[in-house]
Amino acid sequence: FFPRARARITRAAAFVADGPDASPVSDPQTTADMDTIPAHFPRGEDGFVEWDKVDIDSLALPRGDDMGIASDDDDVAVDEVTSESGFGSVVVVDNLPKVPVAKVGKLSTVVKKIFGQIGAIRENGLHMPIDADGMTKGFAFVEYHDAAEANAARQQTDGYKLDKAHVFKTSMYDGFAKFEAVPDSYKPPAPKPYAEKENTQSYMLDERGRDQYAIRFGDATEIHWNDAQKSEPVQVYARDNWTESYVQWSPRGNFLATVHRQGVALWGGPGFTRFQKFSHNGVQFIEFSPCERFLASGSTHEETREATVVVNFFDTRSGAKLRTFQGPISDFAAGGGGGLTWPVFKWAGPSPNGAFFARMKKDQISVYEAPDMTLVDKKSIALDKVEEFCFSPADPILAIFQPERGGGNDPARVALIELPSKREIRSKNLFSVSEIKMHWQTAGDYFAVKVDHHTKSKKSIFSSFELFRVKEPNCPMEVLELPDKNQKIVAFAWEPMGHRFCVIHGDGARPDVSFYTMIDDQSSTNKVKLLGTIKNKTANHVFWSPRGKVVVLAGLKTMNGQFEFFNVETMETMASVEHFMATDVEWDPTGRYVTTAVTSVHQMENGFHVWTFNGKLLYKHGRERFYQFLWRPRAPSLLGPEKEHEIAVNLKSYSKRFEQLDESIRNQQDTHLATAKQGVLNDWNAWVACKKAELASAAVVQKIETLMRNRYPAWAAGPEDDVVETSVEVEEILAVEEEPYLG
Repeated sequence: FFPRARARITRAAAFVADGPDASPVSDPQTTADMDTIPAHFPRGEDGFVEWDKVDIDSLALPRGDDMGIASDDDDVAVDEVTSESGFGSVVVVDNLPKVPVAKVGKLSTVVKKIFGQIGAIRENGLHMPIDADGMTKGFAFVEYHDAAEANAARQQTDGYKLDKAHVFKTSMYDGFAKFEAVPDSYKPPAPKPYAEKENTQSYMLDERGRDQYAIRFGDATEIHWNDAQKSEPVQVYARDNWTESYVQWSPRGNFLATVHRQGVALWGGPGFTRFQKFSHNGVQFIEFSPCERFLASGSTHEETREATVVVNFFDTRSGAKLRTFQGPISDFAAGGGGGLTWPVFKWAGPSPNGAFFARMKKDQISVYEAPDMTLVDKKSIALDKVEEFCFSPADPILAIFQPERGGGNDPARVALIELPSKREIRSKNLFSVSEIKMHWQTAGDYFAVKVDHHTKSKKSIFSSFELFRVKEPNCPMEVLELPDKNQKIVAFAWEPMGHRFCVIHGDGARPDVSFYTMIDDQSSTNKVKLLGTIKNKTANHVFWSPRGKVVVLAGLKTMNGQFEFFNVETMETMASVEHFMATDVEWDPTGRYVTTAVTSVHQMENGFHVWTFNGKLLYKHGRERFYQFLWRPRAPSLLGPEKEHEIAVNLKSYSKRFEQLDESIRNQQDTHLATAKQGVLNDWNAWVACKKAELASAAVVQKIETLMRNRYPAWAAGPEDDVVETSVEVEEILAVEEEPYLG
């Protein structure tokens, strides 16, 4: 303030001394300023004006010029001065139990345990006010060391259910200024005009029963119909720079999620309008709940010595943030791998009891329930040294694995736990375990654990499968070992809707493929039965059709895109094809078509091929810098099992209409092709007629005769009979080779 005021006074003083034509000076400390300041102004030993001795009242400003000095009579817009209250790291916790002084210590211990898990509470940083009757007032103040920890605590504990009667409501202390500004009388907000949203399931109403897919290449993202009758894709929607990272369909196909630096957006309807957006700075991963009601987003941030992980949960309908989990990466990287693996939180299969999700911590698995976002039974499941877990895709059943403990005295263990009761359905002890991999069947009927065992000398490995029949009484299980248990297990896959599974096994470049069934019709009790083994196949991946019965044996990566379409019902190969350098395989949701794709992992031949279920190529679609191909999932059928069975029995009567529609499309295509060919022929005939007419014109004839006379002076025009055609044969030696004499 003072330098500016001094400059304004200097300008005024210069005006008084030199008149209105003098140039005002902005900085009195310069030599030019000192020359324009009147000489009678008092100066110190350093030559500068002693402003405290200047009579300001004797200075007069020019009329109409305030010299930048605001008048006291004018309204001045002064910037609001804000300052920190000093309580930015204080959280206010409301709806605590009201207890007498004698129980304050016990309640304080509980509150410190809850809030101390999120950050370090300051010494004497918990305060519970007490009323005149010696009872706590039902709220408390919790002070952390910094505002970041306090804000994380507010977000993570807001809505925490201490018991049925006490659900925390947390706020920042500095936020109470906002509450004080709330008017005493309620004024209802103006109602928003109703805006009808697009039907997110409109794609299911296609009369021809086609499916959609999304592709991403370069900076573009496109949505297409898969039109098998026309053997080409039909574009539905296209947009450049639609996403900054990747796209992902929701599990039921209602939304397409795009990922951006600021957060996630959901799009849907025929025009792919934006339905919702979720703020999450630096988001990297997303995961929908099976019911599409909830969305989890995750990110890592390298702000401190140890990276921080942030996971947000949102309601996809309202867009509201339900809960945030935040902490160092070590808190989210529990398990045998030691690194962060997404998804950190895994969703359970759909359940009438609610939506469950879980995360793994050290020696425990925490299971939460949405939308309350609180721990089931308010406590985690204690599991010593737990290393891996996964959920059934169809039911809220949790599968866990614990390695050997106690120096090998306690065996490794696999267990199935039912939610929300946390009842253990079945468990199995395992010995000499080197590594395991868990596989759920899509329908949730079966569960398999591939176990790699090491010998006593730990110099060799052999494998076996632990197979659980989850839906049968008491969850019976059995062990399957291959005839040569020392063979390497290359791949394993369940039939999604059935009782079979496929195993690729072998140590060479061309392993064997075996098919098994969990149902043995020739036995009084169900047991695993080998259906057959096919030898020496170029395959390292198995892709079952969503409807079962058909499988694609794929040779990806080092096998350069070899594919075999195999019918498991008849144990016959339907087709063997090749898509050179293919990196991805994906079935459409109906099991009618399958795509193979070459992504930008390779710089050449980027794009995808669409095949029928029996290996017939429909069309190819090339795109440079190809990143993603995603079939759009179909919503669950609204028909009951009885109605679906009726349709299957009377399929021929239903299919006649679609056969007629296909025939009309083929006829239209034939008509269109014939019309196009006729159009080309008509254009050619018109061009020929035009040229003949042009050559027959007098001007062209005279031009040709002049040209001929100039080239051949003795030439004279005559009838066409004067023209004689002569054919001359010319022989040319192309090469001469000497062959050795064989005599």
